[in-house]
Amino acid sequence: MVTTAIILAGGLGTRLKKVVQDLPKPMALIRERPFLEYQMDFWISQGVTKFILSVGYLNHIIIDHFGDSYHTASIDYFVEDEPLGTGGALLLTAQGLKETFLLLNGDTFFEVDLNDLYLFHNKHNTEWTMSLFRSKDLDRYMGVDLEDNGEILSLQSGGNELTLLANGGVYLVNPSALKRLNYKPYTKSSLENDLLPKFISLGGGLYGFESSGKFIDIGVPEDYYRAQKILKD
Repeated sequence: MVTTAIILAGGLGTRLKKVVQDLPKPMALIRERPFLEYQMDFWISQGVTKFILSVGYLNHIIIDHFGDSYHTASIDYFVEDEPLGTGGALLLTAQGLKETFLLLNGDTFFEVDLNDLYLFHNKHNTEWTMSLFRSKDLDRYMGVDLEDNGEILSLQSGGNELTLLANGGVYLVNPSALKRLNYKPYTKSSLENDLLPKFISLGGGLYGFESSGKFIDIGVPEDYYRAQKILKD
């Protein structure tokens, strides 16, 4: 089973600064609790016992709040002295990991059943699985070109006029997948625009797992306000 989760929590949160000031985006308050707590609570309930946080902007706020543990889970931190992008942050934090791990975006909450995701991952004998949700927002989210068996042929914006299978920011990753990419840990890169397309081009076999669970991205003010209704204790 998967017990380790990496959370990419180092973004600047530029679009959210109008309503959330002087806080890193994952610490934005939802019902008077940091958004990151909701994420951690959900994954702890599914068996995660260790979080590794990639932090950058105002990282002391996250570190001072959580310390080295949260409830039953331990916490390690990797501090980006300079922004590395989502890809660079992943490469940095995944160093030394030997087992399949969960990878999460620090500004999205996606209600994915970890056991079902793990079974899908193993069934397809893949090194990298991306969780997908259905959206009508064709401009905001990255879509996928998906085969009937779940293999992702390409990442793209678009889809039909009614709905789109989009990247939900929850992944299962085998460390071998990152070795295949042959990037150095401190290389600045984008997960979505650099690492994932390269993995596909190398024939890595990226698979997509569709989930119907609740999804919220607090990256823009309107969705931050919507999160107040969606996320409940």
